[in-house]
Amino acid sequence: MAILPIVTYNDPLLRKEAERVDELNEELGVLIADMFDTMYNSSGVGLAAPQIGKSIQLFVINADTMTEELEDEEDLGAMVFINPQILTTEGEIVKLEEGCLSIPDVRDEVSRHDRITIRFRNRHFEEKTEEFSGWVSRVIQHEYDHLKGVLFLDHLSSFRRRFHRSALKKIDSGKLETDYPIAPKKGKK
Repeated sequence: MAILPIVTYNDPLLRKEAERVDELNEELGVLIADMFDTMYNSSGVGLAAPQIGKSIQLFVINADTMTEELEDEEDLGAMVFINPQILTTEGEIVKLEEGCLSIPDVRDEVSRHDRITIRFRNRHFEEKTEEFSGWVSRVIQHEYDHLKGVLFLDHLSSFRRRFHRSALKKIDSGKLETDYPIAPKKGKK
């Protein structure tokens, strides 16, 4: 499979609402495998299709590295979410640090509901409705936001966004170095 370059901050694709996926086909199967390879290569726990330049409603996760030391959260392994729709957000609102492969070297605390119910199609295009909580719920909400054109920065106060201004300018310039391939900035040299 292939390691794909990650689209980074200020690319207009990250602000678009993604299109529904109509069917499972061989091309989508290859894309899913490539997304997992890209996510693992980048040491990520989730990756949405817009982050690799595809404006479709698809994301992959594997949050086991975040849950392996927690007794109350089970490992779920690699999961695929196609055409997801969050039906409910419930439970305590928890503030925890998040980062994003599309916004390298920027981390901040984001408040999210602890529990969600989501309807989606899995890697076999079977429709599922499941409830998730804890870290897995947080990762799903983060990736789901990408499909809506929302970045984790959008959940921060204007003060906290200003705090990250110099790091964001460096990302936008295309001069930030990462341990994984990033997509070249259009019009930047």
